[in-house]
Amino acid sequence: MNRPPTRTPRISVRNLQRKVAIDTASLQDLAERALMILLAHPPNRRTQLGSLPEISILLISDRRMSSLHSRFLNKTGSTDVITFDHGEIFISVETARKHARQFRTSTLREIQLYIVHGLLHLNGFEDRSKTGAQKMEEAQQKILAAATLDRGGD
Repeated sequence: MNRPPTRTPRISVRNLQRKVAIDTASLQDLAERALMILLAHPPNRRTQLGSLPEISILLISDRRMSSLHSRFLNKTGSTDVITFDHGEIFISVETARKHARQFRTSTLREIQLYIVHGLLHLNGFEDRSKTGAQKMEEAQQKILAAATLDRGGD
């Protein structure tokens, strides 16, 4: 049985790319809200989320994401988000912009979704199986809606 966290991890959002203008303050606010929502509910499985001292959300370029994707997952090309168990969430802002156009949403909303996605991974969710992906998608939408409720979405 998991013990409740003794403290809330620090969470930070840092923009390390220069191609797309980003409102890091609103993303920081969303990340803090989403983290509090996740910590208020029991984890999906054994997790380290509550015991992490810090969570870093790093907004990066497609080029840097491609390098991480290749180095750690042995896959070519960029991806939207990569989460490491020790508390780093890397998000490709260029991929978020491409997906925003494809799904007719905003880049900010895509990045918000990726933040929640990364936090869910840290809280024990997986999306490798169809069932896991469905559960994760449902949780993402609920948390994103709750975390942005006071803000009107983006």
